[in-house]
Amino acid sequence: MKKNITINLCGRLFQIDEDAYELLQQYVESLRSYFGRQEGGEEIVDDIEARIAELFDELRQQGTEAITIDHVKGIITRIGEPEQMTDEDNANDNPNANDNANGNANGNDKEGHRYDSFRSAADGIRENIRERTKGKRLYRNPNDKVLAGVLSGLAAYTDTDATFWRVGFVLLTFAVYPFLRIIHLFYGFPSVCFALLLIYLVLALLVPEAKKPEQVLEMEGKDVTPQNLADVVVDEKKPAQQQRSGCLGSFLSVIFTFITGFFVGIAAIIGVVLLVCLFLIVISVIIVFTVPGATRLSLPFDIGYLNLPELYAAHPWIVIAFVVSLLVALFVPLYAIVHMLLSKSGKTQPMGIGQRILWIVLWVAALCCMIPSLIWIQERASERYRTEYARTHSYQGVQMSNDDMTFLRRGGWNLLKAENCAHYTYNGDYYNGDSDTRYLDAWNQNCEEVYQAERREAVEPGIYRLTCIGRAEGPGPCIYALGEKKYIQPIPVYGDKGGELAEQIRRQLAENQASLSDSLVRKERSHVRMKIMGIEFEVDDDELKINGEAVDQYRVKEGMGWSVVTIDNIVVTGDSVAYGVSTDAAFTGQPCRAQWFSATDFKLTRTGNLKSPKQ
Repeated sequence: MKKNITINLCGRLFQIDEDAYELLQQYVESLRSYFGRQEGGEEIVDDIEARIAELFDELRQQGTEAITIDHVKGIITRIGEPEQMTDEDNANDNPNANDNANGNANGNDKEGHRYDSFRSAADGIRENIRERTKGKRLYRNPNDKVLAGVLSGLAAYTDTDATFWRVGFVLLTFAVYPFLRIIHLFYGFPSVCFALLLIYLVLALLVPEAKKPEQVLEMEGKDVTPQNLADVVVDEKKPAQQQRSGCLGSFLSVIFTFITGFFVGIAAIIGVVLLVCLFLIVISVIIVFTVPGATRLSLPFDIGYLNLPELYAAHPWIVIAFVVSLLVALFVPLYAIVHMLLSKSGKTQPMGIGQRILWIVLWVAALCCMIPSLIWIQERASERYRTEYARTHSYQGVQMSNDDMTFLRRGGWNLLKAENCAHYTYNGDYYNGDSDTRYLDAWNQNCEEVYQAERREAVEPGIYRLTCIGRAEGPGPCIYALGEKKYIQPIPVYGDKGGELAEQIRRQLAENQASLSDSLVRKERSHVRMKIMGIEFEVDDDELKINGEAVDQYRVKEGMGWSVVTIDNIVVTGDSVAYGVSTDAAFTGQPCRAQWFSATDFKLTRTGNLKSPKQ
C-alpha cells in the first residue's frame, strides 16, 4: 500500500504516489540547479514543468487516476531527449577546434623531431592526461567508495580503474617508508601510515562529494543535458560505471578486497578492545567512587592510583572533565568502527562528510581536554605517592626503597651518613655470581656520595681481626673498626673486573690443576678445595662450587672487582666493637674519588687475648 499525495503543477492538480513525487522533485531540482546558472534558465525549467503537466494530463485522460513512479520515469525519458530540449550546436561553438587540434598535433609531430625521445614521451603523457581530464571536475565518488570516495573520484577524473589507485595507495606506504627513513622525517612505519591517512583525510575534506546529478556528470566528463540528468535521476546511480582493466584489474580488485577485509578485521579487533576498555573504565570509576578504600585496590589502568575521589572533593570540575573526556575519547572511535562495519554490511548508510567532521572535532576536543587534565591529575597522584612513600619507606630518617630498608634492618646496620646516594644497597654482581644476593653499595655519578654504615657487635676484650669482601670504582671508600682506637683500611680499587679474590682462586686452582687433570684422565672423582675467609671454594669434576653450591665459573674467575679486605690486631678493651664502611673524608681522612663501592660478608674473628699488665 502506497500513500498518494496531491500536487499543484502549473495550476493543475494531480494525484501522485510518494515515490513518484520524490523522483519528479529530484529531477526538477537537478534541472533548476543546472539551468539556473544560465541566462534564461528559469524559462527553460518552467517550459519543462509545463510539458510535464501536459503529459500528466494525457495520462489522466487515458484513465490514470494516480501517477506512479513508472509514469514519471517514462515522462522524464521523453522530456530528456537532447534533440527536444538542447541545442547541440553549442558543442560546436568553436568550428576551428578540430583544425586547431590537428594543427597542434602536426606541430607536436614537428616538434618531436627537435627534441629527444624523453621529451616526446613526456609530451605524450601530458597530452594523455589532458585528454583524460578534459571537461571533468574532481569530485569524491559516492557510488564507488570504500572510505570517502577520494581514490574513486581520482579514478573517474583520470578515466582509470579505481583499483589501481587503491592498491597504489597501499603500496605507496611501503615505497615511501625507506625514503622517509633516509631523510629522518619519520622513524616508524605506523607514523608513515598515519601521515598518509592524514593526507587522505585532508583530501576528503577539501574535495567535494558529487551529490547532485549534474556533479556526477561533471565528474564523468559528460555533457549536462536533460537526457543525462534523467539517466542519473532514474537509475539513482552514476550513468556509467568505471570499466575494469582486464585480468590485471580483476586481480588487483581481488587483492584490494583481501586488503580491505584485513583492515576491516583489524578495525573489528580494535573495536572489541575499545569496548572492553570502555567497559572496564566505567566499572572502575563506579567502584572508585562507591566502594570505600577502593583506591588501594588493583583496578584496571591504575584508576585507583589516580585517587579521583580525593581530588574530586577539592577540584570537582577537573575530575568531571577528565572522566567525561576519557569516555568520549574511547566512545567516538568505537562508534566510528561500529558504524563502518554496519555500513559495510548494508545495514546503515555511510556517514556524510558533515557527520564525519563533527565526530572528528568532538574526538579532538575530548583529547585536548583529557590530556591536560590527566597530566594534572597524574602530578597530584605522584606527589601524594611520594609523600606516602617517604612516610612508609624511611629508615633512620633516610628515604629509601623497601629492599634497602629490609637489608639494613635485618643486618643491624646503622646509617650514620647518607648523602647524595642513589641507593644504599644493591644486588647483581655478588662475588659468587648470584644476582639475588644484596650487599652494601652506594653510587654517585660525580663521586659526591657521603656514606657510612656501621654495625656494633658484642665481644669480650681481646685482639680481633675484621675481614670483608669489597670493591671500589675509585679511591676513597674504606673499611673501619672502632676498638681501642680507630682502624681504617682502604678498599682496593679494581672497578668491576678482576680483584684479589679472583686472583687467589686462580692461584690455588693452578696449584692443584696438575692433580686435578690426572684425576680426570683416570676417570676418577676429584676434588680441589680451598678456603678463603671461611668461604669454601671447591672444584668437583671441573665444576666450581662455593659453599657446596654450583656457580657461574666464568664470572667468578673474572673477579668482578672483589677483593678480601683485612684489618688485623684490633684491640678491644670494652664489651663491644663497631665496624663498617665509610666514604666520609672527615672520618677516613681520605677524599672520595669513587663513583661507587660495594662491601659484604663482614666477619669479626678473635685472634688473641689482651696482655695482662704483668706481661
